[in-house]
Amino acid sequence: MTESERRNFLYVIVCAAGPASGVGGLVTLAQQRGWDAQIIATPSALEFIDVEALEAQTGRPVRHRYRKPGEPRSPKADAIIVAPATYNTINKWANGISDTYALGILAEAPGLSVPVVILPFVNTALAMRRPFQRSIEALRQEGARILLGPGQFEPHAPGTGGDRMDSYPWHLAMDEAERLHSRADDPQR
Repeated sequence: MTESERRNFLYVIVCAAGPASGVGGLVTLAQQRGWDAQIIATPSALEFIDVEALEAQTGRPVRHRYRKPGEPRSPKADAIIVAPATYNTINKWANGISDTYALGILAEAPGLSVPVVILPFVNTALAMRRPFQRSIEALRQEGARILLGPGQFEPHAPGTGGDRMDSYPWHLAMDEAERLHSRADDPQR
């Protein structure tokens, strides 16, 4: 297969938050749009997802640790979606902490010019914290596209996240990843 025949490749970094159980819907959306996907889970997210079902859906192992010598590499990502992105992952990434495989991937992404879309899942008590607001600003300055605010993900009141599972806007993340990837490939931009 030549480079022009290769399908676009999406890394989906999934964190430990309620909507994580629905990440298969994002994979389906990506596949319908001609993308292949690799699920990368934070260690805590493994308890939130159906690993076997996602491996069957993507045809790839769910990655949650660095590969061992001799294990195959995943294809290079054309885009990365972090969803649901937690308070913890957003703050660690913004502060340069790379203590999991998922954070290691994110730490390199800006330097590799890989478009990153972040779809948070946080409540209003966490979203109003200065450390979180500084992290959002820092990541935006590095080029990450964070879907937080009106018409995107809007934080919910503490204790009400369970009411937001069915309306979590996975499609917005996929739309934005495609838009950013198209822009990166457009020599006229």
